[in-house]
Amino acid sequence: MFRQLTIATAISAVLCPTFLYAQENTKAENIERVEVTGSRLKGVDLEGTIPLTVLDQDAIKRSGANTIHELLKDLSVFKGGSGTFSTSESGGTSTSTPAGQSAASLRGMGPSATLTLINGRRVAPSSFAAGTENFVDVNSIPLAAIERIDILATGASAVYGADAVAGVINYILKDDFEGAEVNASYANSFNSHDEGKKQLNLVYGTKIGESNLTVFADIFDRNAFKATDRDFTASSPLVNSYSYLPKLENAPNIYYYSSRDGNELPAPNCQTELVTTEFGEDICAYYPNQDDYLDTPFESLSTGFMFNSSLGGLEWHTDFFYSQTKAKAYSSPSPINQINDEDGPFILEDALFIYDNADGSNDLIDQLYIDPFDTQAGREVYGFGFDARFNAPRTVEVETKNFRLVSSLAGDVGDWSWESGVTFSRSSSEQEAIDGVYNRYQFHAAITGELCSDGTLANYDGANLNCVSGDLLPFYNPFVQSDAANDAVLATAQARPTRSGESTVYGWDANFNGELFTFNDLPAYASFGVEARREELTDTPSLDSQARPEDGYLVDVFGFGSSLSAADRTQYAAFAEISVSLTDQVELQAAGRYDHYDDFGGTFNPKIGLSYRPTDSLVLRGSWSTSFRAPSLTQAGVKLRTTQSTFDCGANQAVSDLYCMGQGTEVSVNSLELGNKNLKAEESEAISVGFAWSPSADTNLTVDYWQFDHEEVIDTNMTAVLDRAITDASLRHCGIVPEGQQGISYDNRLCGVYDDSGLNIEQDGANLNEILVNYIGEDNEDNENNEDNSKNPKGFYPRSGEDFLPLFRDHVIPLENTGTQTLAGIDIKFDHRFRLSGGDLTFAFDGTHYLEFERNKPGSDAIEKLVGTYRYPENIGRMSIDWEAQSYYLNLGANYTSSYEDDIEGLRGREIAELESLGKLDSQGKHQVDDWLVWDLSAGYYVNKALTLRARIDNIFDKEPPQLYGSSRGFDSINHNAYGARYTFSVSYRF
Repeated sequence: MFRQLTIATAISAVLCPTFLYAQENTKAENIERVEVTGSRLKGVDLEGTIPLTVLDQDAIKRSGANTIHELLKDLSVFKGGSGTFSTSESGGTSTSTPAGQSAASLRGMGPSATLTLINGRRVAPSSFAAGTENFVDVNSIPLAAIERIDILATGASAVYGADAVAGVINYILKDDFEGAEVNASYANSFNSHDEGKKQLNLVYGTKIGESNLTVFADIFDRNAFKATDRDFTASSPLVNSYSYLPKLENAPNIYYYSSRDGNELPAPNCQTELVTTEFGEDICAYYPNQDDYLDTPFESLSTGFMFNSSLGGLEWHTDFFYSQTKAKAYSSPSPINQINDEDGPFILEDALFIYDNADGSNDLIDQLYIDPFDTQAGREVYGFGFDARFNAPRTVEVETKNFRLVSSLAGDVGDWSWESGVTFSRSSSEQEAIDGVYNRYQFHAAITGELCSDGTLANYDGANLNCVSGDLLPFYNPFVQSDAANDAVLATAQARPTRSGESTVYGWDANFNGELFTFNDLPAYASFGVEARREELTDTPSLDSQARPEDGYLVDVFGFGSSLSAADRTQYAAFAEISVSLTDQVELQAAGRYDHYDDFGGTFNPKIGLSYRPTDSLVLRGSWSTSFRAPSLTQAGVKLRTTQSTFDCGANQAVSDLYCMGQGTEVSVNSLELGNKNLKAEESEAISVGFAWSPSADTNLTVDYWQFDHEEVIDTNMTAVLDRAITDASLRHCGIVPEGQQGISYDNRLCGVYDDSGLNIEQDGANLNEILVNYIGEDNEDNENNEDNSKNPKGFYPRSGEDFLPLFRDHVIPLENTGTQTLAGIDIKFDHRFRLSGGDLTFAFDGTHYLEFERNKPGSDAIEKLVGTYRYPENIGRMSIDWEAQSYYLNLGANYTSSYEDDIEGLRGREIAELESLGKLDSQGKHQVDDWLVWDLSAGYYVNKALTLRARIDNIFDKEPPQLYGSSRGFDSINHNAYGARYTFSVSYRF
């Protein structure tokens, strides 16, 4: 199981200073740490009783990281699933993660299940959610201000309240800094493309009487990294991953409904090699790799201060930071649809006159049906359908500003200490689409010659087209290439929808600490506290990117939509914690917290911990706790979020028979996600059992078993809605779902197909299986000749190979408490230091082995086992050898991710057939993604007490990521990366 890991360990072993361990170097350091993370008790030595991971200042500097995400991404506790994401997942649509933002997710349970703190207090989440999960954008936290990071990967709601389901990340700011330090770094790949990253930061601290002021500033800039910058990501790994919708600059296809032989046809001037489809058609195709950004351009600026002062026996602490980030994000060019969002937009037959032969004949037109259609102005014209997408990727530019101010007072009352503080934290984002987004009404006016030069639509008086203002433009011809005048008409239809969001947290807290009583002549310490918090969130897109019922839920622009959300809540809490030494060797910790929310009610969460020290070098520890996650403000307040929903036919046979021809495929469709004020809180029960053993001052070993039972998980569940719709007619709608209702939208023509009792799909008691049979027709052949067509009088039949009930668009799917997930694993950390005459040699290892990660499949009681499946590696580890001398250090390390299954089930039939023909699938139809072992080398030289030089090479052997086929990228951008070998140079100077 750990074969490669063992080999690597034997070669190098570890100390990844980046991934420092729970053991601390001094007792004083221990106490300070526990005061902040995992317990509110002060002055209590809890060394080894809490499974805490710490990244100290030295580890941060040696990592070569420019951002918090870069620092955390390879820690094993952040691996598994897709919860931890970076800007590599950013995009220009609402289904992508927000541009320029990154999130950290413990144990793969999702970013909203991980509580983020700064100096033990909350941070405002991003106003732009990832889906409907609100999260703290770790890119907004200035790395220059961080002294250390504490990571507690177990439930902690008994101490900290909501969201600490998977654990807590606590960023501790620099404090009482004296002097000045400047750090500069530059990083890039060894590839010929420029993916450079530049960073400069300054920290300055000084005493002012009995006070200390520390200020900081940081600036960072990163270039884009495109899929086309690497040969192995420049094209799709499968030919059959094509799209029928080529870019306009490549030339459109003729839509198959307009073709006399029922096949898609390519334009004669297609600029790329034609691709043969599963139906034997030769088409002009599109692959998304050509427009994919593996990392987007990003820049940030941050500044702030920390101020500490003694005031007449009181300690006053204030910290403030402001950060501003700017980023762009890209999604593949938008498909072009009809005004009602159906496939195959119609255009004037004049568009094909450019292909006329010298004698006036036209071979392409001769192969088509030229049909009448009505334009927006009310004219009846003749034309045909085509398939295409726009040229430019959908591109958004986002500026995010984050502001946080915390001020607290602390003092003593007798033998008890107290602290009280206020928090004001705000995150605001402004987004604008700057390219690749087009108004559907203006575009359709353009392709029928009804667009005016000022962007308005022309009127038709029965004889002529007239513009109220501006001049009538010539019709836009998508088949004409490299024509400036033609392109200028298209540019008139470009739109620039905006989005504005703001998230604010107001907080007040107070707590008291002291000795409560003695037990067996040993002190028992306690902490009591209260907290009040107000949270507000708004996310407001411009009207042209909102799905509104008065417009039939059609967003004004193609392929682009945003969620309208607004919500607020007030929360109050009271908490208590106690530590009792039952004997000299046994210590009991207990905590409990009650939280009340004005929107969903109250919840109480306890925690019990027990530690046993049979010797000074060994601690046995265990804890049990419950935690909760309140529904995010986006989940409670989203009005209608334009997105895509996926239903899993492999999870429900009845759904599969109706919508997937009995196959176990996953299908994604356009939908509207609906917030739900009646959502319940997610709940979790966590167990952690382990030990910490330090047989000497130079050797430390910790082993911890952990388990989470996570219930009432919030998500949409289209599979379940489709299943309920089989018997519930209120969820079945021909055409769009009426305002105020929920459910599935079917092709409007399906209402003209009946079951054997004469009922259509919207009527109570209708048999959907009989409707499907009558829709398909007898043997799906010669449908027009069927003698008995009373059940399908209008002759609405499927295309060959599409024998399933036809869905329309904009299904209204509510958020629900959909199910449960259970996960368990083992964390192992080991380090040993050899004190040699020339320096210290340290070997260490830090790894996680997943024993279990199970959840119910949406719409089914069936349990899916995720360990070893797509993006859920069973084993993750980090190892290194570190040599520390008086004037320099060297570190050789490696990151290991074990093999897991490819996402073959999510592929289309034609892609699976290609994989079978290439011999890439095993006897069970699966493909295994190779494990990945990537080495890095770092070094530092202390020129003098003031100057330090550092260098680092990541992926020193320039290893490509393992090949997979479940993503068009050809690799897993969550667990692997495509950069190859990269170098970082940095210099630090302290005055």
